[in-house]
Amino acid sequence: MLLILRAVFVTLFCILVCIFGSIYCLFSPRNPRHVATFGHLFGRLSTVFGLKVEIRKPADAAQYGKCIYIANHQNNYDMVTASNIVQPRTVTVGKKSLAWIPFFGQLYWLTGNLLIDRDNRAKAHGTIAQVVDQIKKKDISIWMFPEGTRSRGRGLMPFKTGAFHAAIAAGVPIVPICVSNTSNKINLNRLNNGEVIVEMLEPIDTTQYGKDQVRELATRCRELMAEKIARLDEEVAQREAAKK
Repeated sequence: MLLILRAVFVTLFCILVCIFGSIYCLFSPRNPRHVATFGHLFGRLSTVFGLKVEIRKPADAAQYGKCIYIANHQNNYDMVTASNIVQPRTVTVGKKSLAWIPFFGQLYWLTGNLLIDRDNRAKAHGTIAQVVDQIKKKDISIWMFPEGTRSRGRGLMPFKTGAFHAAIAAGVPIVPICVSNTSNKINLNRLNNGEVIVEMLEPIDTTQYGKDQVRELATRCRELMAEKIARLDEEVAQREAAKK
């Protein structure tokens, strides 16, 4: 019964937000500030799913300026956990096909996110150039999932290098975002599904890396994130065990 109630509420909530959000964005279409606004709004659904989300970020996070945020990508619940920490003037990079999803696709485009042809490998370098160009021209930050796919309980997957190529080319730092485990954690028929910690790490300077050191930068970032995620998972497990 609880699953049905949640499904109905979440469906109606998402449709209404997408419809009224799209209308709202028509007054200032493609304004990158909209992404954080609606990201935080979708983040409120975490309580509907029985999740308590704790946000941690450095005190000076608002002064980071242009950067590329990289986050671990677990499953669809990222939309109600990681979205809570999205900073103003930060946009995501998604497939062009997203624009055709009823309701959501229109809001996704109108909020200023970048739509690219990710299925065309021949355009990969052009995609990186487009991201770099947008960072410089529009004074925005980019949110990317370097794993390139949802991990679905398999741990932190190998990183692709697109985000790191773009950061080096644009001369902006990499800011890792780590989200504790949500895989196999959420039972929609259970009222309380525990805690999730979303933590923003300190910026990683990319100006010391050249084009030939992209893989080195990606490896460093992945190691930092894997270590942090493991610590977050342990902390959550200890907290939840203490409550039993």
